[in-house]
Amino acid sequence: MTTKTTSILVLTLIAIAAITGALLWNQLPEQMASHWNANDEVDGYISKFWGVFLMPLVTLGMFGLFIFLPNIDPLKANIAQFRGVFNLFIVFMVVFMLYIHTLTIVWSLGYQNFRMSAAMLPFLGVLFILVGYLLRQAKRNFFIGIRTPWTLSSDLVWDKTHQLGSVLFMASGVLSIAGSFFGGITAFWLLFIPLMGSTLFLVIYSYILYRNETKA
Repeated sequence: MTTKTTSILVLTLIAIAAITGALLWNQLPEQMASHWNANDEVDGYISKFWGVFLMPLVTLGMFGLFIFLPNIDPLKANIAQFRGVFNLFIVFMVVFMLYIHTLTIVWSLGYQNFRMSAAMLPFLGVLFILVGYLLRQAKRNFFIGIRTPWTLSSDLVWDKTHQLGSVLFMASGVLSIAGSFFGGITAFWLLFIPLMGSTLFLVIYSYILYRNETKA
């Protein structure tokens, strides 16, 4: 997917989300649900204005960073080698953000016969799987991937860390999808523990690889 196509698609999706929220303005409550706890209970609210427009604005800002930052990377030539996969990730990330936005709008309209975790976790799991695929394709750069001092210092450490990271993030995605069938605190732990454990392990793993390489 080209960057131009990605930009057109993403901006169109953000505009649709904002316009839809505006059209539903009169049907929405003055205080909208904005956060659910591990038991799928609403424990946070936000004003209607921010409930309608905050997520599209945040998504727009995030998209701007995704487009801008690779252009100032000293290793941007490496990013060009997997730009198509990265663009696909951008689109999916934006769709995920706007999907969460849609769920909050639907909830605020009174359609509340679903568990937020069951609706969100399968999509989040697919996102992790896509991240895993992206990691496998990523070349050394300063903005995308597992960026530790040791992966950034060596192509070999970068490649090996990202190969393992790809497997771990895909496995985390599968567990996240499985968590959607349980709900509540079980779903939270099936999401949180694999993700945090994988991240910590990869930091340590990249250091060990670097130490072994520099001793050779």
